[in-house]
Parts: sequence; structure tokens; C-alpha cells
Amino acid sequence: MKSQYQSQYQESIGNPAQFWEEQATALEWFEFPKTILSTKVGGHHDWFEDGQLNMSYLCLDKHINEGRGNTVALLYDSPVTNTKISYTYLQLREEVSMFAGAMHDLGIEKGDTVVIYMPMIPQAVMAMLACARMGVIHSVVFGGFAPHELAIRIDDAKPKAIITASYGMEFDKKIPYKPLVDDAIQKSIHQPNHVILFQREGLAATMQKPRDLDMQELIDKQLFLAPVSVAANHPLYILYTSGTTGKPKGIVRDTGGYAVALKYSMSTVYQVEAGDVFWAASDVGWVVGHSYIVYGPLLQGCTTILYEGKPIKTPNPGAFWRMIEEYKVKVMFTAPTAIRAIKKEDPDGNYFKQFSFEHFSTLFLAGERCDPATYHWVKDLLQKPVIDHWWQTESGWPMLGIMLGLEHAEPIAGSAGKPIVGFDVQILAEDGTHLNANEEGIVAVKLPLPPGCLMTLWQNDQWYIDSYLSQYPGYYLTGDGGKKDENGYFYIMGRIDDVINVSGHRLSTGEMEEIIAQHPAVAECAVVGIADELRGQRPMGFVVTKDGQTITEPELEDALIQLIRDQIGAVAYFRNAVLVKRLPKTRSGKILRKTMRMITDGLAYTVPSTIDDPQILVEITERLAERKLGNAFL
Repeated sequence: MKSQYQSQYQESIGNPAQFWEEQATALEWFEFPKTILSTKVGGHHDWFEDGQLNMSYLCLDKHINEGRGNTVALLYDSPVTNTKISYTYLQLREEVSMFAGAMHDLGIEKGDTVVIYMPMIPQAVMAMLACARMGVIHSVVFGGFAPHELAIRIDDAKPKAIITASYGMEFDKKIPYKPLVDDAIQKSIHQPNHVILFQREGLAATMQKPRDLDMQELIDKQLFLAPVSVAANHPLYILYTSGTTGKPKGIVRDTGGYAVALKYSMSTVYQVEAGDVFWAASDVGWVVGHSYIVYGPLLQGCTTILYEGKPIKTPNPGAFWRMIEEYKVKVMFTAPTAIRAIKKEDPDGNYFKQFSFEHFSTLFLAGERCDPATYHWVKDLLQKPVIDHWWQTESGWPMLGIMLGLEHAEPIAGSAGKPIVGFDVQILAEDGTHLNANEEGIVAVKLPLPPGCLMTLWQNDQWYIDSYLSQYPGYYLTGDGGKKDENGYFYIMGRIDDVINVSGHRLSTGEMEEIIAQHPAVAECAVVGIADELRGQRPMGFVVTKDGQTITEPELEDALIQLIRDQIGAVAYFRNAVLVKRLPKTRSGKILRKTMRMITDGLAYTVPSTIDDPQILVEITERLAERKLGNAFL
């Protein structure tokens, strides 16, 4: 007998238009679409193009109209400023509608763009929802981006206004945002009409009149704006992600397909319903923040959490556990790097033992591969289901995972699960032929992509086609490599360029990282393929040890060499493991393996704009020089 997952999956692949038309009935449309799926020039697709709706209405007004206005919509918890605020659906709609009215009064209209450059404060969510209410396209730029990177995005998006705040927080340090915004505007060719600034307590920003306006003063004008009807294929937002050319790609998300997909995912993937507390410990500057801090939970009528803090040091490794107990969180979503940080500082889970988890059901992980050692550590600690799932900025919602609302399949450590309903995920060889079970290749998704995925790249449809659709006609190229087993579980092993070729053998650095992470002294690690004159490439490991470890570098290196030899074989030619204090990462927690490889190979590199701390690259360079390792230091 087929499971509910199998039935829905087969229907979504065999008859996608009929399946997603049925799912679309879960939304309250101003005008239900007649055209469900249409094909565009270049091979990509539109969903529900002649439907009419409004995302802000669905996230706020709908719940109020159904009598749930006094339900808490948003919980704000900021341990770095010692602030806690809650907003009901009624209260949040009031703030959002007033701000939307004020922006409309400034001449910002449907179809215009606005850049949001804000820390993790409620006004960031209000700005996003206000734009959605107006049919204004928002582009949230992560608050830590340097002025140069912000200027590039300003010139590409051409916003009528930039919405910002006086400062953001990095642990206990205030980072002034206004000087960064002013610098970016000075660097950009396009000049926005307005800078709308929220003055946070503790540090006021200098205003440049008449361009600069106070956000709270605008809200206090009480110019209520009703939600504007927009077409389903009207862009909701632009979200920039890294491109191989160095120019950021502006991922364009539609409104209707995205709303259908997120609404569907909340109950089928995450198994949460109206009134449940859902927490995505991410940032509104990333896709997770868009989909599962703001739009997804509010579409579902959940209580969502906005957390301005870290997994550690705000104030300790029990920060996440405190949040789960205090707010009765049912489902949490975070990145494996956060769990590894907690594991490093509290390997025995002593902080965890101080809290109650009676309301908690499931932990979801995404953003990078979760190595089995981290998976087992947190699963053993929580004694609750832990589900690693996989998706991208481009997809907007999960592509692989375990759909808890449809079946209770057992997660497998190291696997990102099975295809989410609507995603026909395949493993292809470089020539485009299909590979068999357990053969590693290129992860691609057969078209059409389901609702919720990127429509195109901002004002560059050809770049979208060239980047994602041209290499394997009829497929969306994910850029990741992986395999699937005989039971249909997929394993994502990292970006395609993370697969290295050692003496003609294609080997996964992700697999080596899994093996290294098994060693009890290892907190986290990265393996990169470096140039080797004889073998083409060979792997090199960078290792961070757990606090309190006394093992020496030579001892650990020998142990890890033996582990790789035992589990992969001498063909891997793993010879070096370098101890480092920390690994270079983006602010969203992804390890910068390509940059590490370029340093080791002595190649010129640009410090990535998304890096958490550039000093880490200096430390790695010094360690390699000290060990006389890598092609740059031979």
C-alpha cells in the first residue's frame, strides 16, 4: 500500500498542474488562477500567472479575519540587547499597514524596488511585509555586507528607498549601519530617493535631511494601507547570491507560486499548524529567513521567532535550549555549523540538561552538509527526531528531506533524505546520462520545477538560462554533486568543484570530512583538494579540535591519515591535517573551501564579501607556512 508521501509525490511528478492547482486552493486568492502552469521561452515555467493575491494579506489579514488576531505572530528575543517583545497578528498588521501607507505617501508604488539593510529586529520583518502589502519588490541585503557589496546591489536593484537601522549587534558590540549605507550610496551610480532609518536605543545615527527619514515617525503618521492585489507572477523579492563571475545573481521569487509552496511545506515537511511555535534560527538576509522566519510561518498562522543572538556566547552554549523551553518551540530549524559550535563548547551537553523539552518535537538542519558525527551528537542529546534536509536560495524551499506530515520515514545520518513532493531529483553523469544507485554524479532536477522556485535572475533572463538550464536541457542544474542509494535516499556531497580527481579517481571531500569528524578530538573540519603535480589533486584537511583536547598535531594527523586509509583506501592519498583555531565561513555558516584551496595552492584570491572574519584567512596562511605545506609554501 502506498504511503501518503508516495501518492502525492507520484501525482506531483506525473500531473504537476493538477496537483498544484489542488494545493493552491489552501490559499485565499483575490482571483483564483485559470492558467496553472505555462512554459516560457528558454524552457522555464510560470505558475498561476493569471491569479491575483497579496502575500501580506495572507500572512496577516486572513488570520485576523478568521478570528485569530490576538494570537502571537512574532516573538522577538535579543539577548545581545536584553530585549524581548511580542506582537499579535493584529499588532503586527497595524505596524505593517501604517509603514506601507507612509511609503506609499512617499511615492513608492507597486513594481518599485526597495533595499532592506537591517539587523535582526522586528522592523526588518515589518519592512518586508509592508513591501509585500504594496506590491513593492524588496531586496534584503544581509546587514554585515561591506559598502562595496551593498553598492553593487543598489546599482543592480535600483531601489527607490533603502530601509536600514542605526546599528546591528555582533555579540556585545554595536556595529553602526548608517555610515555603511552612506558609503554605499556614495559608491553607487544609482541614487535612491530616500533612506528610511529605524533609530535603535543606545546609538543614534546622524540623519542627512531631506533624504533621510525616521521610520518610527513614518509609522506614527497612521496612514493605513490596504493590501494591493498583484499577479501571482509579480516578483515578491530579489535575493542576491554568489555568482561564479563575481557579480551577484539576483534570484527573483514570484508571489503566488511561493505562497503555495511555503503553505504546503509547513504542514507536509515541518508538520506544524496554526498556533504552533516555529523557530528558524537564521537571518532575514538569507533565504531561510525569507521562507521560514517571515513568510512560511505567518502563512500557516504560526508564532514565529526573531532571534538576535548566537548559538554560543550570548551568553553561553545553552542559548538555543533556553529559547526552546521559554517559548515552547515545537519545531526548530538551524544550520549544522551552529550545532557544531555548541558541541565544541559543551561537548557533554551540560547546559542542555538545565532545560525542559516537553513541547519540542523536531530539529531540522540545512545550509550545509551535516556530517554524521554532528548528527548523532545532537540526536543523542535531544532524544528527538533530527532531520537534515537540502535546498538552495534558488529553490526557496526544501528539495530533499523527510516529509513528516506525509510519512514517518527514518532519517539516515549523512543523507539529506528523499525528494520533496514536486522535485524530480536525478543524478546525472557529466554527459547527461542517468547514473545508477550509489554512483556519484551531478544533482539535477527535471523540469518543470515546482512552485516557489526562482522565476529568473533580476533583469537577466539569459543569464538564468545559461547558468541553470543550458548544460542539461530539460533539467535545472543545482551545482551540487551527490548520489542516491537503492532505497531512494540522496546524499549531497558538496558543490561539484568539491569532488576531486586523485590519479583519475573521483573522490568526495565531503566523505573524507565525515570520516575525520568521527575522531573524538575533532570539533569540525574541512577537506579541500589541492593541486598535485603527479596525481592532479590530493586532499588536505583543516581541523578544529574540541575545547580541552591535549592531542598533539602530529598525533592527530597520523590518526586521521589512518582513518582515511582504513575507510577509503590509499588511493585517497590523504597525507596532511593542519590544526587551525577556526575555519573561514560565510556569515550564514558555510565553510569557504574554495578560498582555502586557493590559499593552499598559492593562487590569487579575493576575500569573499560574505566572510565572517577575514583574519581567519591570515591565520590559515600562517599555519600553512609554519608547516611548509601547500604549493604556496614548498
